[in-house]
Amino acid sequence: MQYSAATMTALPSSTSPNAPAIAAPASQWLLALSLLLIALNLRPVFGSLSVVLPEVMRDTGLSSSGASWLTTLPILCLGLFCVPTPALARRFGMERVLLAALTLIATGTLLRAAGSLPMLFASAVLAGAGIAMSNVLLPTLIKRSFARQTALMMGLYTLALCAGASAATALTVPMEMHWFDGAWPYALAFWALPAVVAWLVWVPQAARPPAQPQDAGSPRAGLLRNALAWQVTLFMGLQSALAYMVMGWLAPILRERGIDSATAGYLVAISILMQLVASLFTPPLAARLRGQSGLALGLLSMTLASFLGLLWGPVSDLLWLWAVVLGLGQGGTFALALSIIVMRSGNAQITAQLSAMAQGWGYTLAAFGPLLVGMLRGITGSYLPTAWLVIALSLGAAVAGWGAGRNLLIQPDADRDKT
Repeated sequence: MQYSAATMTALPSSTSPNAPAIAAPASQWLLALSLLLIALNLRPVFGSLSVVLPEVMRDTGLSSSGASWLTTLPILCLGLFCVPTPALARRFGMERVLLAALTLIATGTLLRAAGSLPMLFASAVLAGAGIAMSNVLLPTLIKRSFARQTALMMGLYTLALCAGASAATALTVPMEMHWFDGAWPYALAFWALPAVVAWLVWVPQAARPPAQPQDAGSPRAGLLRNALAWQVTLFMGLQSALAYMVMGWLAPILRERGIDSATAGYLVAISILMQLVASLFTPPLAARLRGQSGLALGLLSMTLASFLGLLWGPVSDLLWLWAVVLGLGQGGTFALALSIIVMRSGNAQITAQLSAMAQGWGYTLAAFGPLLVGMLRGITGSYLPTAWLVIALSLGAAVAGWGAGRNLLIQPDADRDKT
């Protein structure tokens, strides 16, 4: 489960003069529900497509390379559209920009009903842009509106992200077969419905006068020249590439190995659910360690071993074990990447800047993971070479994670590392 690397980006302090007062209990419950409903809609776009990708390629004539671009575009948007979001929030207010983001997600998802390649690619861009904007704004709103319950709300936020991803992965194929008579466009477009529900619930929040958020700013030039900052960014980006390869391509890989479409979806859904378990336990463990390099290597080893087991291992009940281990490894690695952003930062401003850097550059890098899977499939006619890509990305993430996990700080001048 990959939610945003911006969970610490642009988070206004609870003592900020621009932060509104804590809402009354009834309205606060409604606000919490609204935010969690939005979070549910940030991953179905990825998981729903992956489980019917072979049918999409068959019916549209899309090549493996074209499919790789289709799965990559939303991820690329996560990096690209995070850049203008803070400025839009300052200009129009976070609530209104979030409403616009929901509109993009719902519209983009609904376009899939057409079943044509132009609409599928337009859907990828629109939904990806809306998800990117939501990734930046949701944690900010949680921090601003739930200053005393931030940890609880972020835990529920993670749960909602995981639930949305796993539900789309597990239910899309059964809906296609039993509700829509094998029509995958309608099964994909179905996931616009929860986005519309979230949009309707969020309208009253967006109608209120906007509150100006604190500007986190862009990464300073000194941060871009800082070796430790780049190690954190590469760790975030490379482990995200592995995660989106799972979300976008693991189901087609399993289906090529002879597993039926529904079972392939369930295996991916189980892996995503296990990410939640690991993401809850990894940050406290990381906080107890003086350095996190060893933990990064351990989690990446779990990810690599289980990924190779799913790619090369025997087709048996052992696949369920590999799916569980993969989810634990990837969930822990992502939670560690988020934790390291805070642990390596000398102050709150550096935290925000480092998180923005990790999101913008990291997700742009992550987009090449799914892209290369499809290209390798098109060149070789098999998914087996994907294993070598997984090995290469895991080794790169291990090197970056070892450096990022060292007990160092990026100081406010962002031009040197200090213990």
